[in-house]
Amino acid sequence: MSYLIDVMQGLPPEALWGLMLIVCFVAVGLAARLFGAIGLTVYIVVAVIGANLQVLKVVDFSVYADPVPLGTILFASTYLCTDLLTELYGKAAARRAVLLGFAGFLLWTVIVILTLGFAPYVPPNPDDFGTGVPAAMDLLFTPVPALFAAGMIAYLTSQYHDVWLYGLLQRLTGGRHLWLRNNASTAISALIDNTIFSVLAWVVFAPDPVGLEPLIFTYILGTYLLRLLVAALDTPFLYLARWMAGGRRDGSLAGAVPEAS
Repeated sequence: MSYLIDVMQGLPPEALWGLMLIVCFVAVGLAARLFGAIGLTVYIVVAVIGANLQVLKVVDFSVYADPVPLGTILFASTYLCTDLLTELYGKAAARRAVLLGFAGFLLWTVIVILTLGFAPYVPPNPDDFGTGVPAAMDLLFTPVPALFAAGMIAYLTSQYHDVWLYGLLQRLTGGRHLWLRNNASTAISALIDNTIFSVLAWVVFAPDPVGLEPLIFTYILGTYLLRLLVAALDTPFLYLARWMAGGRRDGSLAGAVPEAS
């Protein structure tokens, strides 16, 4: 595993971005194909938790003037899931998945806080394996409560907006132009998410707030352009995932939740 990590760290970070994008899109398609609405919902829960962990790692990309945190691609892939859930199973299933994503991250945060509350075992020999594990856990998970508040406010607001706007465009177009409702709903919702999260996480809740210029051009607009690219690239995968899942919206697939009347 360490050899694989060393190899990946020798690659340009943009190449890993592309690899992560492919992994996420393929995983969404397989979740839809194999497990239906339940699989897409589980993916959302995992992606929300994972993205809020990735955001703690800052990487220097050549396309940005300043280093930026990870998590954009993984979190952006959840919009593909909610769009697919709305497309196949209706808005009720998509909203339920959004709430389960919130509940999953809330439960995980509570468990992490309880875990950090245990006094770590200190081995007699400081060279024993695992000596640095408690410190590493503290370093990784201590920022979680602050990021939880910022991330979940942005997540719930933007995802509910995405489901609403996608459903609205679906009705207005009579179920046609899948590419339009996918890109339009994601583009507007992603800007809402980026703005709310960046302001709360890197200014309001940050012990050392970033300046106005990096806030706007690096954290909000910088990663937003990447999310627009992800939205454009995920459109073929949305068509493919819809086909893989059966291409129906009647709620009859495995794990489906029929739309409430």
